[in-house]
Amino acid sequence: MLFLQNGKRFLRYVSASYKCRCKSNATLSTLKNKIQHGPGLKEFIEESNGISEVITHPPHIPYLPDNIQNISKRKVYFDVYGCQMNLNDTEIVWSILKNEGFEKTEIEEDADIFLVMTCAIREGAETKIWHRLDHLRGFKNRRAASKNRNKPVKIGILGCMAERLKEKLIEKEKSVDVVAGPDSYRDLPRLLALTENGQTAVNVLLSLDETYADVVPVRLNQDSISAFISIMRGCDNMCTYCIVPFTRGRERSRPVSSIVDEVRHLSDSGVKEVTLLGQNVNSYRDITEKTEKNDTQLAEGFKTVYKHKKGGLRFADLLDKVSSVNPEMRIRFTAAHPKDFPDEVLQMISERPNICKLLHLPAQSGSSAVLERMRRGYTREAYLRLAERVRDVIPGVGLSTDMICGFCGETDEEFEETLSLMELVDYNVAFLFPYSMREKTTAYRRYKDDVPEPVKKERHHRMLELYRRKCQKLNDAEIGNIHLVLVEGVVPKTGQILGRNEFYIKVLFDQTEIPSESGMRGVKPGDYVGVRIVAAKCSSLSGVPLYHTSIREFYKEYSWGERAALRV
Repeated sequence: MLFLQNGKRFLRYVSASYKCRCKSNATLSTLKNKIQHGPGLKEFIEESNGISEVITHPPHIPYLPDNIQNISKRKVYFDVYGCQMNLNDTEIVWSILKNEGFEKTEIEEDADIFLVMTCAIREGAETKIWHRLDHLRGFKNRRAASKNRNKPVKIGILGCMAERLKEKLIEKEKSVDVVAGPDSYRDLPRLLALTENGQTAVNVLLSLDETYADVVPVRLNQDSISAFISIMRGCDNMCTYCIVPFTRGRERSRPVSSIVDEVRHLSDSGVKEVTLLGQNVNSYRDITEKTEKNDTQLAEGFKTVYKHKKGGLRFADLLDKVSSVNPEMRIRFTAAHPKDFPDEVLQMISERPNICKLLHLPAQSGSSAVLERMRRGYTREAYLRLAERVRDVIPGVGLSTDMICGFCGETDEEFEETLSLMELVDYNVAFLFPYSMREKTTAYRRYKDDVPEPVKKERHHRMLELYRRKCQKLNDAEIGNIHLVLVEGVVPKTGQILGRNEFYIKVLFDQTEIPSESGMRGVKPGDYVGVRIVAAKCSSLSGVPLYHTSIREFYKEYSWGERAALRV
Protein backbone atom coordinates (compact mmCIF):
# COMPACT_ATOMS: atom_id res chain seq x y z
CA MET A 1 0.00 0.00 0.00
CA LEU A 2 1.39 3.36 -1.07
CA PHE A 3 0.82 5.01 2.29
CA LEU A 4 2.90 2.34 4.05
CA GLN A 5 5.64 2.54 1.41
CA ASN A 6 5.94 6.28 1.93
CA GLY A 7 6.04 5.73 5.69
CA LYS A 8 8.97 3.34 5.28
CA ARG A 9 10.81 5.91 3.15
CA PHE A 10 10.30 8.50 5.85
CA LEU A 11 11.68 6.14 8.50
CA ARG A 12 14.72 5.42 6.33
CA TYR A 13 15.27 9.15 6.02
CA VAL A 14 15.12 9.60 9.80
CA SER A 15 17.48 6.64 10.30
CA ALA A 16 19.99 8.06 7.84
CA SER A 17 19.81 11.44 9.59
CA TYR A 18 20.48 9.76 12.91
CA LYS A 19 23.56 7.92 11.60
CA CYS A 20 24.83 11.13 10.06
CA ARG A 21 24.44 12.88 13.40
CA CYS A 22 26.40 10.15 15.19
CA LYS A 23 29.27 10.31 12.70
CA SER A 24 29.57 14.08 12.76
CA ASN A 25 28.91 14.37 16.48
CA ALA A 26 26.12 16.87 15.68
CA THR A 27 24.01 18.15 18.51
CA LEU A 28 20.46 16.92 19.17
CA SER A 29 19.10 20.33 18.21
CA THR A 30 20.73 20.05 14.79
CA LEU A 31 19.01 16.71 14.20
CA LYS A 32 15.62 18.13 15.21
CA ASN A 33 16.13 21.09 12.90
CA LYS A 34 17.03 18.79 9.98
CA ILE A 35 13.94 16.64 10.49
CA GLN A 36 11.71 19.68 10.86
CA HIS A 37 12.85 21.19 7.56
CA GLY A 38 13.29 17.95 5.65
CA PRO A 39 10.83 16.24 3.31
CA GLY A 40 7.50 15.13 4.78
CA LEU A 41 4.55 12.98 3.75
CA LYS A 42 3.44 15.48 1.09
CA GLU A 43 6.78 15.20 -0.75
CA PHE A 44 6.70 11.40 -0.65
CA ILE A 45 3.15 11.35 -2.11
CA GLU A 46 4.18 13.80 -4.85
CA GLU A 47 7.22 11.66 -5.64
CA SER A 48 4.95 8.66 -6.26
CA ASN A 49 2.50 10.34 -8.69
CA GLY A 50 3.34 8.05 -11.56
CA ILE A 51 2.23 4.86 -9.84
CA SER A 52 -1.03 3.52 -11.33
CA GLU A 53 -2.44 1.10 -8.80
CA VAL A 54 -5.44 0.75 -6.53
CA ILE A 55 -4.77 2.92 -3.48
CA THR A 56 -6.68 2.34 -0.25
CA HIS A 57 -6.48 5.59 1.69
CA PRO A 58 -6.73 6.14 5.40
CA PRO A 59 -9.21 8.92 6.12
CA HIS A 60 -8.37 12.61 6.33
CA ILE A 61 -4.86 12.62 4.78
CA PRO A 62 -4.64 16.33 3.93
CA TYR A 63 -2.05 16.36 1.14
CA LEU A 64 -2.60 16.22 -2.62
CA PRO A 65 0.10 16.59 -5.29
CA ASP A 66 0.13 20.11 -6.76
CA ASN A 67 -0.25 18.81 -10.32
CA ILE A 68 -3.59 17.12 -9.66
CA GLN A 69 -6.31 18.97 -11.52
CA ASN A 70 -8.91 20.90 -9.53
CA ILE A 71 -12.18 19.14 -10.35
CA SER A 72 -14.54 21.56 -8.63
CA LYS A 73 -17.40 22.75 -10.87
CA ARG A 74 -17.64 19.26 -12.30
CA LYS A 75 -21.22 18.03 -12.53
CA VAL A 76 -22.35 15.08 -10.42
CA TYR A 77 -25.24 12.75 -11.20
CA PHE A 78 -26.62 10.72 -8.28
CA ASP A 79 -28.12 7.23 -8.60
CA VAL A 80 -29.79 6.18 -5.34
CA TYR A 81 -30.83 2.60 -4.57
CA GLY A 82 -32.15 0.97 -1.43
CA CYS A 83 -33.54 2.35 1.82
CA GLN A 84 -34.34 5.81 3.15
CA MET A 85 -30.97 5.79 4.91
CA ASN A 86 -29.30 5.71 1.50
CA LEU A 87 -31.29 8.76 0.42
CA ASN A 88 -30.15 10.60 3.53
CA ASP A 89 -26.55 9.45 2.95
CA THR A 90 -26.75 10.87 -0.57
CA GLU A 91 -27.84 14.21 0.86
CA ILE A 92 -24.80 14.09 3.17
CA VAL A 93 -22.54 13.35 0.20
CA TRP A 94 -24.07 16.19 -1.79
CA SER A 95 -23.52 18.58 1.13
CA ILE A 96 -19.82 17.63 1.26
CA LEU A 97 -19.31 17.92 -2.50
CA LYS A 98 -21.31 21.13 -2.86
CA ASN A 99 -19.12 22.71 -0.19
CA GLU A 100 -16.09 21.84 -2.36
CA GLY A 101 -17.54 23.52 -5.47
CA PHE A 102 -19.10 20.57 -7.29
CA GLU A 103 -22.38 21.01 -9.16
CA LYS A 104 -25.35 18.64 -9.40
CA THR A 105 -27.20 17.62 -12.54
CA GLU A 106 -30.20 15.42 -13.28
CA ILE A 107 -29.29 15.09 -16.97
CA GLU A 108 -27.00 12.14 -17.76
CA GLU A 109 -25.45 13.74 -20.85
CA ASP A 110 -24.27 16.71 -18.77
CA ALA A 111 -22.68 14.61 -16.03
CA ASP A 112 -18.93 14.30 -15.47
CA ILE A 113 -19.20 12.13 -12.36
CA PHE A 114 -21.73 9.37 -11.65
CA LEU A 115 -22.08 8.42 -7.98
CA VAL A 116 -24.13 5.28 -7.33
CA MET A 117 -25.42 4.92 -3.76
CA THR A 118 -25.78 1.16 -3.39
CA CYS A 119 -27.70 -1.35 -1.29
CA ALA A 120 -26.49 -4.84 -0.32
CA ILE A 121 -29.41 -6.05 1.76
CA ARG A 122 -30.73 -8.45 -0.90
CA GLU A 123 -29.46 -10.04 -4.09
CA GLY A 124 -32.16 -8.34 -6.15
CA ALA A 125 -30.94 -4.89 -5.09
CA GLU A 126 -27.37 -5.71 -6.11
CA THR A 127 -28.52 -7.11 -9.47
CA LYS A 128 -30.14 -3.78 -10.33
CA ILE A 129 -26.89 -1.99 -9.56
CA TRP A 130 -24.80 -4.36 -11.73
CA HIS A 131 -27.18 -3.61 -14.63
CA ARG A 132 -26.83 0.12 -13.99
CA LEU A 133 -23.03 -0.21 -14.03
CA ASP A 134 -23.26 -1.91 -17.44
CA HIS A 135 -25.09 1.16 -18.73
CA LEU A 136 -22.61 3.59 -17.15
CA ARG A 137 -19.65 1.68 -18.58
CA GLY A 138 -21.08 2.14 -22.06
CA PHE A 139 -21.73 5.82 -21.39
CA LYS A 140 -18.14 6.26 -20.21
CA ASN A 141 -16.75 4.55 -23.32
CA ARG A 142 -18.90 6.70 -25.61
CA ARG A 143 -17.68 9.87 -23.91
CA ALA A 144 -14.07 8.70 -24.32
CA ALA A 145 -14.64 8.28 -28.06
CA SER A 146 -16.48 11.58 -28.54
CA LYS A 147 -15.35 15.15 -29.06
CA ASN A 148 -15.73 15.65 -25.29
CA ARG A 149 -13.07 13.05 -24.49
CA ASN A 150 -11.07 15.78 -22.72
CA LYS A 151 -13.78 15.58 -20.02
CA PRO A 152 -13.66 11.87 -19.07
CA VAL A 153 -16.50 10.40 -17.05
CA LYS A 154 -15.75 9.16 -13.52
CA ILE A 155 -17.85 6.48 -11.82
CA GLY A 156 -18.04 6.10 -8.05
CA ILE A 157 -19.65 3.30 -6.04
CA LEU A 158 -20.81 4.38 -2.58
CA GLY A 159 -22.50 2.72 0.37
CA CYS A 160 -23.07 -0.83 1.54
CA MET A 161 -22.28 -2.64 -1.71
CA ALA A 162 -19.02 -0.68 -1.94
CA GLU A 163 -17.91 -2.00 1.43
CA ARG A 164 -19.10 -5.56 0.81
CA LEU A 165 -17.72 -6.06 -2.71
CA LYS A 166 -14.75 -3.71 -2.86
CA GLU A 167 -12.37 -6.21 -4.51
CA LYS A 168 -14.97 -7.56 -6.95
CA LEU A 169 -15.96 -4.05 -7.98
CA ILE A 170 -12.38 -3.20 -8.89
CA GLU A 171 -11.67 -6.53 -10.61
CA LYS A 172 -14.96 -6.90 -12.48
CA GLU A 173 -15.77 -3.26 -13.17
CA LYS A 174 -12.62 -1.80 -14.68
CA SER A 175 -14.62 1.38 -15.35
CA VAL A 176 -15.13 2.13 -11.63
CA ASP A 177 -12.89 4.96 -10.44
CA VAL A 178 -13.93 5.44 -6.80
CA VAL A 179 -15.17 3.01 -4.17
CA ALA A 180 -16.27 4.65 -0.91
CA GLY A 181 -17.91 2.95 2.06
CA PRO A 182 -20.58 4.46 4.35
CA ASP A 183 -18.05 5.99 6.75
CA SER A 184 -15.73 7.61 4.17
CA TYR A 185 -17.91 10.24 2.50
CA ARG A 186 -15.85 13.10 3.93
CA ASP A 187 -12.94 11.76 1.87
CA LEU A 188 -14.80 11.89 -1.48
CA PRO A 189 -13.41 15.23 -2.79
CA ARG A 190 -9.85 13.96 -2.40
CA LEU A 191 -10.64 10.50 -3.77
CA LEU A 192 -12.25 12.05 -6.85
CA ALA A 193 -9.24 14.34 -7.32
CA LEU A 194 -6.87 11.38 -7.23
CA THR A 195 -8.72 9.71 -10.11
CA GLU A 196 -7.55 12.51 -12.42
CA ASN A 197 -4.18 10.74 -12.60
CA GLY A 198 -5.77 7.48 -13.73
CA GLN A 199 -5.72 5.91 -10.28
CA THR A 200 -8.58 4.00 -8.70
CA ALA A 201 -9.23 5.38 -5.23
CA VAL A 202 -10.73 3.23 -2.48
CA ASN A 203 -11.71 4.04 1.09
CA VAL A 204 -13.99 1.53 2.81
CA LEU A 205 -12.72 1.81 6.36
CA LEU A 206 -15.49 1.48 8.94
CA SER A 207 -15.53 3.86 11.88
CA LEU A 208 -16.47 3.51 15.53
CA ASP A 209 -17.50 7.15 15.89
CA GLU A 210 -18.44 8.67 12.50
CA THR A 211 -22.03 9.98 12.53
CA TYR A 212 -21.70 13.03 10.20
CA ALA A 213 -23.36 14.99 13.02
CA ASP A 214 -21.66 18.21 11.91
CA VAL A 215 -22.64 17.83 8.23
CA VAL A 216 -25.93 19.53 7.37
CA PRO A 217 -27.45 17.42 4.57
CA VAL A 218 -28.49 19.28 1.42
CA ARG A 219 -31.81 17.84 0.27
CA LEU A 220 -31.89 16.52 -3.28
CA ASN A 221 -35.49 17.70 -3.63
CA GLN A 222 -35.71 21.14 -2.09
CA ASP A 223 -39.44 21.34 -2.84
CA SER A 224 -40.37 18.25 -0.84
CA ILE A 225 -42.44 18.86 2.29
CA SER A 226 -40.82 15.83 4.00
CA ALA A 227 -37.24 15.08 5.01
CA PHE A 228 -35.13 12.32 6.57
CA ILE A 229 -32.72 12.68 9.48
CA SER A 230 -30.16 10.02 10.35
CA ILE A 231 -29.97 9.84 14.15
CA MET A 232 -27.54 6.93 14.35
CA ARG A 233 -25.43 4.61 12.23
CA GLY A 234 -24.57 0.92 12.28
CA CYS A 235 -26.20 -1.93 14.20
CA ASP A 236 -25.21 -4.26 17.05
CA ASN A 237 -28.09 -6.75 16.86
CA MET A 238 -26.26 -9.28 14.66
CA CYS A 239 -29.35 -11.04 13.29
CA THR A 240 -28.02 -14.06 11.44
CA TYR A 241 -29.56 -13.09 8.06
CA CYS A 242 -28.50 -9.43 8.08
CA ILE A 243 -25.50 -7.86 6.33
CA VAL A 244 -25.89 -4.39 7.91
CA PRO A 245 -23.45 -4.80 10.85
CA PHE A 246 -20.77 -5.82 8.33
CA THR A 247 -21.41 -2.99 5.84
CA ARG A 248 -22.27 -0.15 8.25
CA GLY A 249 -20.33 -1.16 11.34
CA ARG A 250 -21.06 -0.85 15.05
CA GLU A 251 -23.98 1.13 16.42
CA ARG A 252 -23.31 4.75 17.40
CA SER A 253 -25.70 7.65 17.99
CA ARG A 254 -25.56 11.32 17.14
CA PRO A 255 -25.78 13.88 19.95
CA VAL A 256 -29.35 14.98 20.71
CA SER A 257 -28.40 18.64 20.23
CA SER A 258 -27.27 18.11 16.62
CA ILE A 259 -30.51 16.28 15.75
CA VAL A 260 -32.70 18.97 17.34
CA ASP A 261 -30.75 21.67 15.48
CA GLU A 262 -31.34 19.85 12.19
CA VAL A 263 -35.07 19.47 12.90
CA ARG A 264 -35.26 23.17 13.71
CA HIS A 265 -33.43 24.05 10.49
CA LEU A 266 -35.83 21.90 8.43
CA SER A 267 -38.84 23.42 10.20
CA ASP A 268 -37.59 26.92 9.39
CA SER A 269 -37.21 25.79 5.76
CA GLY A 270 -40.89 24.83 5.53
CA VAL A 271 -40.57 21.06 5.98
CA LYS A 272 -43.77 19.63 7.51
CA GLU A 273 -42.74 16.02 8.16
CA VAL A 274 -39.49 14.49 9.41
CA THR A 275 -38.59 10.79 9.58
CA LEU A 276 -35.89 9.78 12.07
CA LEU A 277 -33.68 7.08 10.56
CA GLY A 278 -31.44 4.35 11.89
CA GLN A 279 -30.93 0.61 11.68
CA ASN A 280 -32.47 0.38 15.16
CA VAL A 281 -33.71 3.85 16.14
CA ASN A 282 -35.34 2.89 19.42
CA SER A 283 -32.00 1.70 20.84
CA TYR A 284 -30.74 5.27 20.34
CA ARG A 285 -28.59 6.55 23.20
CA ASP A 286 -26.69 9.83 23.50
CA ILE A 287 -24.05 8.92 26.09
CA THR A 288 -22.56 12.45 25.97
CA GLU A 289 -25.56 13.64 27.99
CA LYS A 290 -25.93 12.77 31.68
CA THR A 291 -29.26 11.70 33.15
CA GLU A 292 -30.49 10.53 36.53
CA LYS A 293 -33.08 8.17 35.04
CA ASN A 294 -32.84 4.47 35.70
CA ASP A 295 -32.12 2.30 32.68
CA THR A 296 -35.08 0.47 31.21
CA GLN A 297 -34.85 -3.30 31.28
CA LEU A 298 -35.93 -5.44 28.34
CA ALA A 299 -39.47 -6.77 28.57
CA GLU A 300 -40.09 -10.40 29.46
CA GLY A 301 -39.38 -12.70 26.54
CA PHE A 302 -36.83 -10.37 24.89
CA LYS A 303 -33.05 -10.64 24.96
CA THR A 304 -30.04 -9.27 23.13
CA VAL A 305 -26.64 -10.61 22.09
CA TYR A 306 -24.78 -7.42 23.00
CA LYS A 307 -24.23 -5.73 26.34
CA HIS A 308 -27.08 -3.40 27.23
CA LYS A 309 -25.95 0.24 27.12
CA LYS A 310 -26.32 2.36 30.24
CA GLY A 311 -26.67 6.06 30.92
CA GLY A 312 -27.29 8.96 28.57
CA LEU A 313 -30.42 10.21 26.82
CA ARG A 314 -32.57 7.53 25.24
CA PHE A 315 -35.05 7.40 22.38
CA ALA A 316 -37.99 8.63 24.50
CA ASP A 317 -35.91 11.69 25.46
CA LEU A 318 -35.09 12.32 21.81
CA LEU A 319 -38.77 12.03 20.79
CA ASP A 320 -39.68 14.50 23.52
CA LYS A 321 -37.20 17.11 22.31
CA VAL A 322 -37.76 16.60 18.58
CA SER A 323 -41.56 16.70 18.76
CA SER A 324 -41.37 19.90 20.81
CA VAL A 325 -39.50 21.85 18.12
CA ASN A 326 -42.66 22.47 16.09
CA PRO A 327 -46.02 20.98 17.14
CA GLU A 328 -47.17 21.36 13.52
CA MET A 329 -44.39 19.13 12.15
CA ARG A 330 -45.15 15.43 11.87
CA ILE A 331 -42.55 13.09 13.36
CA ARG A 332 -42.04 9.53 12.09
CA PHE A 333 -39.26 7.03 12.77
CA THR A 334 -37.90 3.82 11.28
CA ALA A 335 -36.56 1.17 11.60
CA ALA A 336 -37.08 -0.32 15.04
CA HIS A 337 -36.52 -3.58 16.89
CA PRO A 338 -39.36 -5.12 18.94
CA LYS A 339 -37.12 -5.53 22.00
CA ASP A 340 -36.73 -1.74 22.43
CA PHE A 341 -40.29 -0.51 23.03
CA PRO A 342 -40.44 0.43 26.73
CA ASP A 343 -43.60 2.04 28.07
CA GLU A 344 -41.94 5.46 28.20
CA VAL A 345 -41.59 5.42 24.41
CA LEU A 346 -45.17 4.25 23.90
CA GLN A 347 -46.46 6.86 26.34
CA MET A 348 -44.58 9.65 24.57
CA ILE A 349 -46.06 8.60 21.21
CA SER A 350 -49.53 8.45 22.74
CA GLU A 351 -49.28 11.93 24.29
CA ARG A 352 -47.85 13.90 21.37
CA PRO A 353 -50.33 14.54 18.52
CA ASN A 354 -47.54 15.28 16.04
CA ILE A 355 -45.81 11.88 16.52
CA CYS A 356 -47.49 9.66 13.94
CA LYS A 357 -49.32 6.65 15.34
CA LEU A 358 -47.81 4.09 12.97
CA LEU A 359 -45.27 1.86 14.71
CA HIS A 360 -42.88 -0.41 12.88
CA LEU A 361 -42.72 -3.80 14.64
CA PRO A 362 -40.65 -5.98 12.29
CA ALA A 363 -41.53 -9.58 13.15
CA GLN A 364 -39.49 -11.23 10.34
CA SER A 365 -41.19 -14.58 11.06
CA GLY A 366 -44.13 -15.99 12.99
CA SER A 367 -42.28 -19.12 14.06
CA SER A 368 -40.33 -19.21 17.32
CA ALA A 369 -37.98 -21.82 15.85
CA VAL A 370 -37.18 -19.64 12.84
CA LEU A 371 -36.81 -16.57 15.05
CA GLU A 372 -34.27 -18.51 17.12
CA ARG A 373 -32.26 -19.35 13.99
CA MET A 374 -32.51 -15.71 12.94
CA ARG A 375 -31.24 -14.68 16.41
CA ARG A 376 -34.01 -12.12 16.76
CA GLY A 377 -34.09 -12.30 20.56
CA TYR A 378 -37.79 -13.02 21.07
CA THR A 379 -40.42 -15.70 20.59
CA ARG A 380 -43.73 -15.58 18.75
CA GLU A 381 -45.53 -15.31 22.09
CA ALA A 382 -43.39 -12.37 23.28
CA TYR A 383 -44.04 -10.55 20.00
CA LEU A 384 -47.80 -11.02 20.31
CA ARG A 385 -47.70 -9.71 23.90
CA LEU A 386 -45.86 -6.63 22.64
CA ALA A 387 -48.43 -6.00 19.91
CA GLU A 388 -51.22 -6.25 22.47
CA ARG A 389 -49.40 -3.89 24.85
CA VAL A 390 -48.88 -1.33 22.06
CA ARG A 391 -52.60 -1.35 21.24
CA ASP A 392 -53.47 -0.94 24.95
CA VAL A 393 -51.26 2.14 25.39
CA ILE A 394 -52.03 3.68 21.96
CA PRO A 395 -55.63 2.80 21.01
CA GLY A 396 -56.19 2.82 17.26
CA VAL A 397 -52.46 2.58 16.54
CA GLY A 398 -51.33 1.39 13.11
CA LEU A 399 -48.67 -1.30 12.80
CA SER A 400 -46.16 -2.08 10.09
CA THR A 401 -43.77 -5.01 9.78
CA ASP A 402 -41.05 -6.78 7.82
CA MET A 403 -41.48 -10.47 6.98
CA ILE A 404 -39.07 -12.96 5.41
CA CYS A 405 -40.16 -16.27 3.94
CA GLY A 406 -37.89 -19.14 2.98
CA PHE A 407 -35.19 -18.58 5.60
CA CYS A 408 -32.73 -21.44 6.09
CA GLY A 409 -34.51 -24.62 7.13
CA GLU A 410 -38.02 -23.09 7.12
CA THR A 411 -40.57 -25.91 6.96
CA ASP A 412 -44.13 -25.71 5.66
CA GLU A 413 -45.39 -25.72 9.26
CA GLU A 414 -43.08 -22.86 10.25
CA PHE A 415 -44.21 -20.81 7.27
CA GLU A 416 -47.85 -21.40 8.21
CA GLU A 417 -47.03 -19.87 11.59
CA THR A 418 -45.94 -16.71 9.79
CA LEU A 419 -49.25 -16.57 7.93
CA SER A 420 -51.16 -17.10 11.16
CA LEU A 421 -49.24 -14.24 12.81
CA MET A 422 -50.23 -11.97 9.93
CA GLU A 423 -53.84 -13.04 10.46
CA LEU A 424 -53.68 -12.23 14.18
CA VAL A 425 -51.87 -8.88 13.90
CA ASP A 426 -53.60 -6.41 11.60
CA TYR A 427 -50.73 -4.76 9.73
CA ASN A 428 -51.50 -1.53 7.88
CA VAL A 429 -48.15 -1.66 6.09
CA ALA A 430 -45.86 -4.65 5.45
CA PHE A 431 -42.61 -5.23 3.58
CA LEU A 432 -42.49 -8.85 2.49
CA PHE A 433 -39.46 -10.59 0.97
CA PRO A 434 -38.19 -14.04 0.05
CA TYR A 435 -34.93 -14.80 1.83
CA SER A 436 -31.70 -13.87 0.06
CA MET A 437 -28.45 -15.32 1.44
CA ARG A 438 -25.71 -12.72 2.00
CA GLU A 439 -22.00 -13.40 2.34
CA LYS A 440 -20.35 -12.47 5.66
CA THR A 441 -23.55 -13.05 7.63
CA THR A 442 -23.79 -15.67 10.37
CA ALA A 443 -26.38 -17.55 8.31
CA TYR A 444 -23.87 -17.80 5.45
CA ARG A 445 -21.34 -19.44 7.76
CA ARG A 446 -23.67 -21.52 9.89
CA TYR A 447 -26.71 -22.53 7.83
CA LYS A 448 -27.63 -23.81 4.41
CA ASP A 449 -29.89 -21.89 2.05
CA ASP A 450 -31.95 -25.01 1.48
CA VAL A 451 -35.44 -23.71 0.64
CA PRO A 452 -35.81 -24.03 -3.17
CA GLU A 453 -36.42 -20.82 -5.11
CA PRO A 454 -39.82 -21.97 -6.45
CA VAL A 455 -40.94 -22.63 -2.86
CA LYS A 456 -39.73 -19.19 -1.77
CA LYS A 457 -41.65 -17.54 -4.61
CA GLU A 458 -44.81 -19.47 -3.82
CA ARG A 459 -44.61 -18.55 -0.12
CA HIS A 460 -43.90 -14.93 -0.98
CA HIS A 461 -46.97 -14.88 -3.23
CA ARG A 462 -49.13 -16.29 -0.44
CA MET A 463 -47.88 -13.65 2.01
CA LEU A 464 -48.66 -10.89 -0.49
CA GLU A 465 -52.17 -12.20 -1.12
CA LEU A 466 -52.92 -12.39 2.60
CA TYR A 467 -51.48 -8.93 3.21
CA ARG A 468 -53.55 -7.36 0.42
CA ARG A 469 -56.72 -9.00 1.66
CA LYS A 470 -56.12 -7.80 5.22
CA CYS A 471 -55.27 -4.26 4.03
CA GLN A 472 -58.43 -4.10 1.95
CA LYS A 473 -60.47 -5.01 5.03
CA LEU A 474 -58.70 -2.44 7.22
CA ASN A 475 -59.08 0.31 4.61
CA ASP A 476 -62.75 -0.50 3.99
CA ALA A 477 -63.36 0.09 7.69
CA GLU A 478 -62.14 3.69 7.28
CA ILE A 479 -64.91 4.65 4.84
CA GLY A 480 -66.93 7.45 6.40
CA ASN A 481 -64.16 8.52 8.80
CA ILE A 482 -62.30 11.83 8.65
CA HIS A 483 -58.51 11.63 8.31
CA LEU A 484 -55.85 14.27 8.85
CA VAL A 485 -53.98 14.33 5.52
CA LEU A 486 -50.68 16.06 4.80
CA VAL A 487 -50.70 17.11 1.14
CA GLU A 488 -47.63 16.09 -0.89
CA GLY A 489 -48.50 17.11 -4.43
CA VAL A 490 -50.46 16.28 -7.57
CA VAL A 491 -50.71 12.92 -9.35
CA PRO A 492 -49.49 13.70 -12.90
CA LYS A 493 -51.78 11.27 -14.73
CA THR A 494 -55.06 12.15 -13.00
CA GLY A 495 -54.50 15.65 -11.64
CA GLN A 496 -55.75 14.51 -8.23
CA ILE A 497 -54.23 15.72 -4.99
CA LEU A 498 -52.02 13.18 -3.20
CA GLY A 499 -51.43 13.19 0.54
CA ARG A 500 -50.80 10.75 3.36
CA ASN A 501 -52.59 10.04 6.62
CA GLU A 502 -51.16 9.09 10.01
CA PHE A 503 -50.47 5.55 8.81
CA TYR A 504 -48.51 6.75 5.76
CA ILE A 505 -51.28 5.46 3.49
CA LYS A 506 -51.92 7.42 0.30
CA VAL A 507 -55.11 9.50 0.29
CA LEU A 508 -56.38 10.88 -3.05
CA PHE A 509 -58.97 13.59 -3.61
CA ASP A 510 -60.00 16.13 -6.26
CA GLN A 511 -58.68 19.68 -6.22
CA THR A 512 -61.27 22.15 -4.98
CA GLU A 513 -61.56 25.20 -2.77
CA ILE A 514 -62.31 24.41 0.86
CA PRO A 515 -62.75 26.52 4.02
CA SER A 516 -59.69 27.92 5.81
CA GLU A 517 -59.11 30.63 8.41
CA SER A 518 -58.75 33.20 5.60
CA GLY A 519 -61.75 32.02 3.59
CA MET A 520 -62.15 29.55 0.73
CA ARG A 521 -58.94 28.47 -1.01
CA GLY A 522 -57.40 25.59 -2.89
CA VAL A 523 -54.94 22.99 -1.64
CA LYS A 524 -51.16 23.07 -1.99
CA PRO A 525 -48.25 20.87 -0.80
CA GLY A 526 -47.66 21.22 2.93
CA ASP A 527 -51.31 21.83 3.79
CA TYR A 528 -53.08 19.78 6.44
CA VAL A 529 -56.58 18.87 5.25
CA GLY A 530 -59.46 17.07 6.91
CA VAL A 531 -60.62 14.45 4.39
CA ARG A 532 -63.68 12.23 4.62
CA ILE A 533 -62.89 8.77 3.21
CA VAL A 534 -65.41 7.60 0.60
CA ALA A 535 -63.62 4.68 -1.13
CA ALA A 536 -60.79 2.28 -0.42
CA LYS A 537 -58.28 0.06 -2.20
CA CYS A 538 -55.76 -2.21 -0.52
CA SER A 539 -52.98 0.36 -0.96
CA SER A 540 -54.80 3.72 -1.00
CA LEU A 541 -57.85 5.67 0.11
CA SER A 542 -60.01 8.17 -1.76
CA GLY A 543 -61.90 10.98 -0.11
CA VAL A 544 -63.57 14.36 -0.18
CA PRO A 545 -61.66 17.34 1.26
CA LEU A 546 -63.67 19.15 3.95
CA TYR A 547 -61.51 21.93 5.41
CA HIS A 548 -58.00 23.23 5.97
CA THR A 549 -56.76 22.49 9.46
CA SER A 550 -53.66 21.92 11.59
CA ILE A 551 -52.48 19.12 13.85
CA ARG A 552 -53.52 21.00 16.97
CA GLU A 553 -56.89 22.06 15.55
CA PHE A 554 -57.69 18.59 14.22
CA TYR A 555 -57.13 17.00 17.64
CA LYS A 556 -58.62 19.89 19.58
CA GLU A 557 -62.12 18.42 19.76
CA TYR A 558 -61.05 14.80 20.20
CA SER A 559 -57.71 13.35 21.25
CA TRP A 560 -56.14 10.59 19.16
CA GLY A 561 -57.46 7.94 21.53
CA GLU A 562 -61.00 9.37 21.44
CA ARG A 563 -60.98 9.50 17.67
CA ALA A 564 -59.73 5.92 17.58
CA ALA A 565 -62.59 4.85 19.86
CA LEU A 566 -65.09 6.57 17.57
CA ARG A 567 -63.64 4.73 14.55
CA VAL A 568 -63.97 1.40 16.33
